[in-house]
Amino acid sequence: MGTPEFAVASLDALIQAGCEVVAVITAPDKPAGRGQKMNESAVKKYAVANNIKVLQPEKLRDPDFLQELQALKADLQVVVAFRMLPEVVWSMPPKGTINLHASLLPQYRGAAPINWVIINGEKESGATTFFLQQQIDTGNILFTEKVSIPEDFTAGDLHDKLMNKGAGLLVKTVKAVESDRYTEQPQQHLLEGAEPKHAPKIFKEDCKIDWSKPVEQVYNLIRGLSPYPTAFTELNGKILKIYRATKELTAVDAAPGTYVTDNKTHLKFACTDGYISVTDIQLEGKKRMSVEEFLRGVRLSQ
Repeated sequence: MGTPEFAVASLDALIQAGCEVVAVITAPDKPAGRGQKMNESAVKKYAVANNIKVLQPEKLRDPDFLQELQALKADLQVVVAFRMLPEVVWSMPPKGTINLHASLLPQYRGAAPINWVIINGEKESGATTFFLQQQIDTGNILFTEKVSIPEDFTAGDLHDKLMNKGAGLLVKTVKAVESDRYTEQPQQHLLEGAEPKHAPKIFKEDCKIDWSKPVEQVYNLIRGLSPYPTAFTELNGKILKIYRATKELTAVDAAPGTYVTDNKTHLKFACTDGYISVTDIQLEGKKRMSVEEFLRGVRLSQ
């Protein structure tokens, strides 16, 4: 059960490992783009290309879907980047339902773990496999794998790293469940009474840069929202998306949000304790480009 590209790596890894995938459950096709052409999920495209049965229920409690799911007689269900399942679905297979989550649970439960670990400046993340339970991302942990987060990593970089690491971890987990050689670790034991950090869905208001914040916070926000949904600010009344930037800690004699440019190679914005120099940007109505390309085509006042 999965939808985006992140889930395709896991599906492919399971097939390459010799697992019998009896069907794929993915999101219904949706109209997208200017022509509103019907768009198929990445998982569906892979499944069709590999002759795997595809189910695309609008509602997971639909009696016809449940009957079809039951008829598959799956021993185990695997969830990677899908949606919340009702108990009637996750409790169906004899060996249960496992989920691959892109964080080191119990930290960063929720819809956007890859974004939030970088926004919060974490130096380490990872992938976790666990059995589904009633509350989201709270089930007993099976296996984890840690990865380091370099200083300049974006959410896109971490996504790709965890996509591949997670696929290998999932195969390991499925093999362990198949042979009943695993131990379950309740998440409460790992929390030791502390409150976990959360990874809620990101909304547009979360993406607007507040230049009155310290340089480090702004830099991490830009990295954590790149390439999607992308941090943004306003430049001469237009939305400016920032995909990549560098930071400069120094004394500042300009108001937060003020820009400084030589109109050739650099454009930087003042924070409270330094500057953010943008390197990869997209102005409203234009394509994504380097700051040098951008400054060749526009003249900004000093």
